[in-house]
Amino acid sequence: MPELLTVEQALAHVLAHAEPLPTETVALDDAFGRVLREPARSAVDLPPFPSSAMDGFALRAVDTPGDLPIAFRIAAGAAPPGPVPAGAAAGIATGGTVPEGADAIVPIEVVEDHGDRLIVPGEVVRGQHIRPRGGDVGAGEIVVDPGAGLGAVQIGALAAAGVPTLVCSVRPRVAILATGDELRSPGDALEPGQIYESNRRMIAAALVGSGAVTDVLPVSPDDEVAHRAAIERGLEADVLVTSGGVSMGPHDLVRRVAAELGVEEIFWGVAVKPGKPLAFGVRGSTLVFGLPGNPVSSLVGSLLFVRPALLARQGHADPEPRYLDGRLSVTIRRNPNRDEYIRARRLRSDDGPRLEPVGGQESHMIVRAASADALVHVPRGAGALPAGGCVRFLALD
Repeated sequence: MPELLTVEQALAHVLAHAEPLPTETVALDDAFGRVLREPARSAVDLPPFPSSAMDGFALRAVDTPGDLPIAFRIAAGAAPPGPVPAGAAAGIATGGTVPEGADAIVPIEVVEDHGDRLIVPGEVVRGQHIRPRGGDVGAGEIVVDPGAGLGAVQIGALAAAGVPTLVCSVRPRVAILATGDELRSPGDALEPGQIYESNRRMIAAALVGSGAVTDVLPVSPDDEVAHRAAIERGLEADVLVTSGGVSMGPHDLVRRVAAELGVEEIFWGVAVKPGKPLAFGVRGSTLVFGLPGNPVSSLVGSLLFVRPALLARQGHADPEPRYLDGRLSVTIRRNPNRDEYIRARRLRSDDGPRLEPVGGQESHMIVRAASADALVHVPRGAGALPAGGCVRFLALD
């Protein structure tokens, strides 16, 4: 087997080949989860007029403290009937347009409202509780930069700025294929030597939120003709992910058949546990990932390499895995040659998440992993990571 790449080296190879896909114009209502490819600029000043930050009264600061007549009251969404006369006040709701002449808002809870008169017991500061026109963003200013993923906050900001459409990447199409004579669908009766197939569903679930459109292909038996047909179909997608058949056994046909179909293998083998016999190649613009058949190996490969590739193909500014920080609840011995990813539970503590490894860390033990909500990164090297030590982890929820 050739020298193994580190996780960092393998990911660099993947991202170097993940060319961005074309763009399309998307309505704001359909943009959640997409990646922006051109700057989104505000259509208006926001707020589009000076507005009140409080329920209260608009007045001149110089007239406070004082006993002031209430000239009129302004509801949110209604234009003031005119300017506030000198020495008077106007009732105003949060978000209401500040009338001309007023230079401050006094909150309703600090004054006495007598219906037609207002008693302001203290001095008010000029500009108090007034949101200036364009204080959030000016017309033509960038609301969201290219390369950003569009989540709830971005959608809300774009709607408030009056942006109706966006230029986003097209969604990448990812085909997911599992291989193996022994695989059966959940609910089928198992014969001796057979197991239920879980990897396709798990990989598809791991890629939710990546912006991709998934196509789960039928399981391919360990037969060259079947493999050729299945892989050929999968190569029509932007990304093909296979599970199983990438090691060195007599029934591991995926790499050879893929090569016969024109896939150029970029690397095979990563210094990671689980997931070492991982293959990555390209045919034209299609990226091809050959993940190991052990379920946890497929999960790790999906999170470390496939998901970043899908984000990169959409032009995401930061496609790499997003690690969080936590502390170990136990001591973990390091592997001198390979980075390890340990399934763990997150426990709350005063100094951040505490990470407790779950029992059964072998790569085939997917059911044992069901209680885990984190993958803890244990860097390769000598010695051990101590209990209480800081580590990085990937969230599984």
